[in-house]
Amino acid sequence: MSKIKFAVIGLGNMGRDTIVHIMPNYADEIELVAICDSNTSALEKMAQIYPNVQCFTEYKRVFQEAAVDLVYIAVPPSMHYEVAMAAIENNVHVFCEKPLANSLPEAKALLDAAVERAIVHAIHFSFPLEPAVLTLKRLLAERSIGEIGRMELLLQFPEWPRSWQNNRWVATRQEGGFLLEVGVHWIHMIQTLFGSITNVESHVTFPADAQTCESSVKAMLTLHNGIHVEVAGSVGQVDTERVSLLVYGSDGTIALENWEQLLMGKPGREMRPVEADETESKLPILKQVIDRVRGEQSFYYDFYDGYNVQAILEALRQGREESK
Repeated sequence: MSKIKFAVIGLGNMGRDTIVHIMPNYADEIELVAICDSNTSALEKMAQIYPNVQCFTEYKRVFQEAAVDLVYIAVPPSMHYEVAMAAIENNVHVFCEKPLANSLPEAKALLDAAVERAIVHAIHFSFPLEPAVLTLKRLLAERSIGEIGRMELLLQFPEWPRSWQNNRWVATRQEGGFLLEVGVHWIHMIQTLFGSITNVESHVTFPADAQTCESSVKAMLTLHNGIHVEVAGSVGQVDTERVSLLVYGSDGTIALENWEQLLMGKPGREMRPVEADETESKLPILKQVIDRVRGEQSFYYDFYDGYNVQAILEALRQGREESK
């Protein structure tokens, strides 16, 4: 069977990681044929590692000049729509970073176009497939804490951007901020495990600089079954980063702390660690996308999921605003 011809557009952290660390594991199935970035320095560094790959500084040329079956889009969010739409219009399967687009109308247009062309349209959501989340799902199904009463989502950062983030756009109001960068994963996970969010009440604080992303958010999400999720996010109010979901039940509490640490405790008792189940992983998502392009059975999240999360993100970010 011939290899899938693979292109990567955007050579930031995610693009580089996919090429250098993930893609080689599937060298028998995919072939990197094109890379693209407007940053010529990043492009040249990658070209030194892959000298036989076509290099482009303009994404449109990727689809015009390279024979591509599947493209991974890892550009800043404001460019997701135009790059993904170009791929769809050229009947190229799409694997897109989150968030799907920079607005709800853009996300809807991408979803509609991908469905009409009958191409694979995958978005890089993987959190619900992580061992800790799968274990959380099992504990909830077993009613380990009884009937769920309410939840809290904490998004607390000493600084933003975080020290290891060197992309300028991650601090901008248009396409950055902790809600778009981090909250997107937790919103998707909540909707995957607990069901759809049907109402959002949000209060967002922004700096006086109109170009800078949010500094805090307080919100109340209501699930389809009436359960409330209180969201509290902030920058600069804590010394240690904390990104966590707390689920309060009639017979105890479960906490998913900092992405991967599970804790559980009965009422009035100490919260104790819960070891994540060892399960057969569906990760990385790229492997699932490869299988789907080949027509094989696979599991991944698609533009429907991206659109649904986009709707909640926009409601959160466009809530009552306050400037400081």
